[in-house]
Amino acid sequence: MATTSSLRSRRSIAQLQALAGVKSEIDAQDSRGRCKYLREFSEAFRSYQHVLTPQQVQDSVQAADIVLIGDYHALPAAQRYAGGLLEQRALAGDRPVVVGVESIFARDQHILDEWWRREIDEAELRRRIRFDVGWGYDWVPFFELLTTAREHAEAIYGLDCMPRGDFRRASLHDRHAAARISEIGKRHPNAAILVLFGESHLAPGHLPYLLRQNCPDKKLLTVLQNVDALYWRAAGESCNRVHAVRVSDDVICVFNSTPLEKYEHYRLCLDRWCETEQDAPDFSPAVYNLVHSLTRFLNINCYSPRNGTQPRFLIDSLPEVAAPPDDSAVRKALGARDQIGAEVSLRRLEERGSVYIARTNTLFVREFHVPFVAEEVARFLRYGCRGLPEKHPDGNTDEDATDRLYAQAIEDALSGLAARILCPVGTEHAQVTTGSDPEPAGCALGAALYDAYIQGKVSRTFLRRLFLVRLEEPGAARKIYLAACRKAGLPAAARLIAQ
Repeated sequence: MATTSSLRSRRSIAQLQALAGVKSEIDAQDSRGRCKYLREFSEAFRSYQHVLTPQQVQDSVQAADIVLIGDYHALPAAQRYAGGLLEQRALAGDRPVVVGVESIFARDQHILDEWWRREIDEAELRRRIRFDVGWGYDWVPFFELLTTAREHAEAIYGLDCMPRGDFRRASLHDRHAAARISEIGKRHPNAAILVLFGESHLAPGHLPYLLRQNCPDKKLLTVLQNVDALYWRAAGESCNRVHAVRVSDDVICVFNSTPLEKYEHYRLCLDRWCETEQDAPDFSPAVYNLVHSLTRFLNINCYSPRNGTQPRFLIDSLPEVAAPPDDSAVRKALGARDQIGAEVSLRRLEERGSVYIARTNTLFVREFHVPFVAEEVARFLRYGCRGLPEKHPDGNTDEDATDRLYAQAIEDALSGLAARILCPVGTEHAQVTTGSDPEPAGCALGAALYDAYIQGKVSRTFLRRLFLVRLEEPGAARKIYLAACRKAGLPAAARLIAQ
């Protein structure tokens, strides 16, 4: 069995490489990470007691009077997790639920109340609370949280005060929020209070300390999300997926995203704030960072001048990255011949937010989800290593239907493998049915290859060969597919395509 250190290394190496590039760009634009207030948060949570199951997390939340949920503002998954936790807590039915949010000023409570009573619509709420100017993060996941609160909670309150963005005054915001939460508790004495607040405010000596002073009779629970140090430490656990960990008696940490996802979303926010006149977000740096991270993991030289064990000048074959406002650009890239393939690709773009089109070597990104983009990056790399054979409209028409089936299964397996390598958390939802027959077999092989790699049974050299192998000869795809299944230890019953 693999050791804790080897598990941690295999699960983390590719993501750490990708993360280094992202964080260097962030540090160049935002130096606030070095401030004392933020350091106090990062230094407070370095280890944990034990792993928690989802049921244990739910039990801990239900036992608390006040639940502080850490919010990484740039990460939509953080707000969506809070919404799910709110709904779950309300459906328990043992007590009413009240919600507090940092992203709305207490001074704007009357506006929030008007929306709550359905006197104003979403657009007016967003404009009057000056969400885009005063907050600046994604509106959609936050509004989903508000809508969930209106459906399931007894009330929702704004908790913040001016000014924002100055961590030298963060303690003032903590004192204001603690007083506000105390007032809410008196107004709703029987309710469970769920608070979504910036994660840095949840260090033990920050907001939790003040709340214990202001609300000594309330049981407090802090729910952190995706804390870096805890995430990397949990990568050494023997289980494939760590849902959450117990940090201390009154602190837990849940994992619903990877550090790479967090910081890629923050970089996108920084780019959006700096490029106020840009029509669409520029996903190119994030996509190319994933390409380079995957090639480094596989020891593929993007600058190799000759074909053979390396693709020739892969750096010159990097895909164009586009953010299409509608489907017309995607349909044009797909061409008019394969209508079934076009519908599959468009559905993938709709469901996943991204799709790679080999015909024009274009990676379309409408929404940036690291596991899904990583899958499309792997599809590019597979074609890129073969010299982009499908870049031209005619493609290879000599392939047998069975060969195409096996080749597609290998592509699906490598895309799922890449998603797990670059984004271990959340990849159980990464692949969705797109209507192509071989995908279930490809998904099973991708998962089996990843598990075998984590256990040390499959080397990175072998995985590299799967990206580089040529499949043009009749029967080659079937041979490679079956060899990969045997190497990964995939049970015969799971090799559906081989039957």
